[in-house]
Amino acid sequence: MVLFFIGILLLITGGIFSLFFKEEIKLKVVSIFSCIASLMIIASINSFKITSIEFEPFGQIVFEADGLSKFFIIIISVITAIASIYANGYLKPYINKEKQISSHCLFFPLLSAAMLMVVTIQNAFAFLIVWELMSLASFFLVIFENEKIDVIKAGIKYLLYMHISVIFIIAAFVIMSNYAGSYDFADFHKMFFEYPHLKDTVFILAFIGFGTKAGFLPMHNWLPDAHPAAPSHVSAVMSAVMIKTGIYGILRVLQIINQPTLLIGYIVLFISVITAIYGIIYAINQKDIKKLLAYSSIENIGLIGIAISIIIFGMIYNENFVTLVGTTACFMHILNHSIFKSLLFMCAGSIYLKTHTKNIEQLGGLIKKMPYTGIFLLVAAIAICAFPPLNGFISEFLIYAGLMYMLQIKSSTLFIPVVLTIASLALVGTLVILTMSKLYSISFLGNPRSEKSENVSSDVPISMLIPKGILAFLTLIIGISAPLISIIIPITSFSYINSGLTFGYMQIIMMLTFISIITILFFLFVFCLIMIKNFLTKKTTKYITWGCGYDKGNNHIQYTASSYVSPFTSILTPLFKKIFDVKKPKGLFPKDAHYMSQVEDVEEAYIINPILKFDEKFLSKFERLQDGNIQHYILYGLIFLILILAGVVFIG
Repeated sequence: MVLFFIGILLLITGGIFSLFFKEEIKLKVVSIFSCIASLMIIASINSFKITSIEFEPFGQIVFEADGLSKFFIIIISVITAIASIYANGYLKPYINKEKQISSHCLFFPLLSAAMLMVVTIQNAFAFLIVWELMSLASFFLVIFENEKIDVIKAGIKYLLYMHISVIFIIAAFVIMSNYAGSYDFADFHKMFFEYPHLKDTVFILAFIGFGTKAGFLPMHNWLPDAHPAAPSHVSAVMSAVMIKTGIYGILRVLQIINQPTLLIGYIVLFISVITAIYGIIYAINQKDIKKLLAYSSIENIGLIGIAISIIIFGMIYNENFVTLVGTTACFMHILNHSIFKSLLFMCAGSIYLKTHTKNIEQLGGLIKKMPYTGIFLLVAAIAICAFPPLNGFISEFLIYAGLMYMLQIKSSTLFIPVVLTIASLALVGTLVILTMSKLYSISFLGNPRSEKSENVSSDVPISMLIPKGILAFLTLIIGISAPLISIIIPITSFSYINSGLTFGYMQIIMMLTFISIITILFFLFVFCLIMIKNFLTKKTTKYITWGCGYDKGNNHIQYTASSYVSPFTSILTPLFKKIFDVKKPKGLFPKDAHYMSQVEDVEEAYIINPILKFDEKFLSKFERLQDGNIQHYILYGLIFLILILAGVVFIG
């Protein structure tokens, strides 16, 4: 327990301490402190004891690391430490902008410390404080390039959504604390035995609040703007770890209410399926790499939500094995997504650093100039497509398995929703393949489509390659040794399962072991075939085929990002709002012409933007009140005080 608090203190100290060093040293100081702190925090897990601090009038603030907390502590510590190393290379071009580097060095470790506190504090009041601290720290990281107006807009939008979400979380906590007479999570848990009718209300409020942070529909809209605005390693931490604190909150509330209702189960299942489909459909249409990955994160949050719904239905029908499979699937996908999505964002950052563009249409041919980044991106793309032998396959297989086992539950109302969910999951998987093949092929294969990609001379520095190499290694290790990795998962299951854990867990281990063995044998077989083929063709003479005078292809005959996916997206046109930028050719020999299309999120186009326009129009009517006259401002204050006093007298 002492090591944990020392680690937290080291994180915060490292951020403050770095401010006293030269620009070239600051990021290195943060990396050293972050790595040491992460090792200490991970080492403290097994010796973590329940600790309480008296804080009147809010009672005792309890710190506890149960299985759920320990799981998130590991992910937060590892990913933030790796990201801090990556930052040394990525932020090197900003090294002369003292204010931005100093701000980043202060708030990055603060974000890590806040997330660690979020998953260990068991007091509602203290939880809200560190939750708000986490949101504020990430806000300042998002607006790193604050000289850009789009970045500021994205940051303000993110902060607005976070404050809307916390209103719902506060509402859920207020209800529980009012009936429990305490702010402790343990007392909340006991309260539901006496007031079970509050379960639906509390969970729905908490699901809206925490689901906004996670990126569930319809409160997802901040995510596709905030991720592209932030530095790539910050995007990696936000997508891989920070939005998962929303998942942590949902799981913690689920643990508190103990026995969920059918309404809760169907709400989570429906929203999760819609979130997964919506996220991947919009990911397909993106040309901005980081926006594509942001929508992909929304899709993966939907998959995690489906796994949570498996847990819920297993608890409702007392099917312990279904609950165990759902729990294992949920936590495995949280772990796997944190790894391959961090790798994807870091690869996107490497591309942006070398080409100064996030537009896929302006890339191409990068595999020859950035071979290591190309390999790492390919590994991450295969993992997120859930292909063996990488880690994404294991967790998505378990989600399918959980849904299949749900079909065995004797319920007249559950069968059709589960079948539709399985079909939706298959559709999502297909679209993920289409999205990632577009991302990789358009960016790295073929010929350069612009001078930005053509002028790339080398790959990124080693400080950016090592973190990506670690993450790529983890995707492979988890994929081929899932039974070993899954040892950490059942710890979290004790909160949801009453009995029958050991036998069910052994079944899952045997299933994962079988998959790993088959996968390894298959790839050994393929490797042997390749070696035999190379041996037999070793003495074969090779000649260049005459191409009828054809020299080589050019970027004008290659697929664009839009044309690559247009056969599919054309049938879904009603779901999108397209914005066109067209310059028609003029004359017999036109010098310049272009046709570009961009997809706008329908929620933003038809709901959010009209509300903002109405709000702007309404507030503009009061502009004349701000005339710069101090006497008028004093008069406004006096009128306000009179109204307040009149209201008090009237109420009294």
